[in-house]
Amino acid sequence: MLLKRISWVFALFMVASVALYAGPTKEAGKELFTANCASCHAKNMKDKLTGPALGGSQARWGDDKALYAWIRNSQALIASGHPRAVELWNQYKPVLMNSFTSLKDDDIASLLLYIEDVYVNGSGTTKPTTPVEGETKEESDSSMWIFGGLAILLALLAFALMRIIDHLGNVSRTAAGEAAVERSWVHTLASKGFVAFLVFASTLILGYKTVDNATQMGRSQNYEPDQPIKFSHKLHAGLNKIECQYCHDSARRSKHSSIPGTNTCMNCHSAVKKGSQHGTAELTKIFASIGFDPIAGKYVDGYENWSDAQIEDLYKKWIGQEYMSEKSLTALDEAGKDLVQNQWDGIVAALKNDSNGKIQGPIEWTRIHNLPDHAYFNHAQHVNIGQIACQKCHGPVQEMEVVYQYSSLGMGWCINCHRETEVKFGNGFYKNYKSDYIKAHKKALGKTDAEAEKVVVEDIGGLECQKCHY
Repeated sequence: MLLKRISWVFALFMVASVALYAGPTKEAGKELFTANCASCHAKNMKDKLTGPALGGSQARWGDDKALYAWIRNSQALIASGHPRAVELWNQYKPVLMNSFTSLKDDDIASLLLYIEDVYVNGSGTTKPTTPVEGETKEESDSSMWIFGGLAILLALLAFALMRIIDHLGNVSRTAAGEAAVERSWVHTLASKGFVAFLVFASTLILGYKTVDNATQMGRSQNYEPDQPIKFSHKLHAGLNKIECQYCHDSARRSKHSSIPGTNTCMNCHSAVKKGSQHGTAELTKIFASIGFDPIAGKYVDGYENWSDAQIEDLYKKWIGQEYMSEKSLTALDEAGKDLVQNQWDGIVAALKNDSNGKIQGPIEWTRIHNLPDHAYFNHAQHVNIGQIACQKCHGPVQEMEVVYQYSSLGMGWCINCHRETEVKFGNGFYKNYKSDYIKAHKKALGKTDAEAEKVVVEDIGGLECQKCHY
C-alpha cells in the first residue's frame, strides 16, 4: 500500500515537471528576444531605436493572427495592404524588418510574454552583474526544485524499503515461532538505519555542492552582458571580414588581447559615419567619447574642456541633420525630436560613467572573459607559436551579434586541448625540439606508429603544473 502511494507521488511529480516546461514561457521568450530582436529594439520595451518600442504590441495590433504574421514576414503583410503594417512601414522605411518564418506559434507567444513582462515590470532593464556558469537565475531555480523533488522522492523510497524490511523481519520471526515486533513510522524514522541514511545523503549532497560551486567560481560560460555600444561582431568580422587581430592587435604580441582603443574604430568610422543597423545611434557614442565632429569631419580642439551643453549641441545637431536628410525634411518633426533626444540620452547613459563623470574619455566596455589570477595564459604564445585560431577558444565570433563567453575556460577544458592539439614544428619557435626524438620516445613507451607520429602539446610538457601555475 505504501509503495502504491509513493508511486502516485512520483507520477504526480513527473506530470508537474512536464507541465512546468510545456507551452510558452518568459524564459524562452528572453532567449528569442536576445537572439532575434535586441539589435534593433530597446530592451526596456519602451523606447524607440532602429525599430519601434515593443511594449503593448498586442494591444496596439488588436489582432494576434496579424501580429504573428507581421513577426514572421513583415513585408508580406505590408504587400497585402494590412493597415497597421502599412502604418509601421511608412514610419520606419526604408529600414526592413528581418523575417522570422521559422518561429512557431509557441515561440512568438513566448516572445510576447517576455516583452510584456519587461514592459510592465521592468525586469529587462537590470544589467547582469554576477555571471553564472551556463545558466540563468530562472534555470538555476528550476534545477533546485527538481533536485529537491528527487531528494524527497528518494527519502520516501528509503522509508518504504525500511518498512518492507520490518515487515519481512516479522514474517521471519512468525515463521520461527517468535513474537512479531510492531514499530510505528515514528520509530522507523528514529531508527539508526534511517538516521545513518540521512547523514550519508546530506554529506553526499553538501559535499557535491561544495566542490561543484568551488570549481565554478569565477567561470562564466555563456555570459553575455550588455555593452555601452551595440557593436556587432557578426557585421564586422562576419559580413565585412575584418580580421580579429586588426582590432585586437595586441593578441599576437602580448599576454593580453586588449580591448581596441577608440582610435582603432576611427580608422574606419571617420569616413563611415552612419551604421547599417543603428544609423547614428551607436557611432555617435564613439564620436562623443573621442571628440570627433562628424559634420566638419575633423577632431575638436580642446574637446577635453568642453561642457556637456557644448557636446549636446554638437551631436544633437548631427543626429537631427542626418534624420532630416534621410526623411527629406527641412525641419525636425515630432518623431525626429524624439529620436534626437533618445539618442542623446543613450550617449549620456553609455559614456558618462562614475569614474570621471564626463562624456569625454575611454569607453568602459564590460569585460567578458576573465581567468583567475593563479592561472597564467599568454595570447601571443598561442597565436604566434601555437598558431591557434581565435575561434578555437572564443567560438564562431563572426556569427555573434552580441559576443558571449563560448568556452568554459576551465582547467579540464585547457588540459583536453593540450592533449589533442598537435605541435606545429615548422614555425621556427621549436628549433630546440627534435620531433623525431619525441616520436621515438613515444614508440619506446609502447605507442603505435600512428600515435607516435602525432606530437601533441602534452608531449612537450604541456601538462606540467608550472606551465600555468607558478
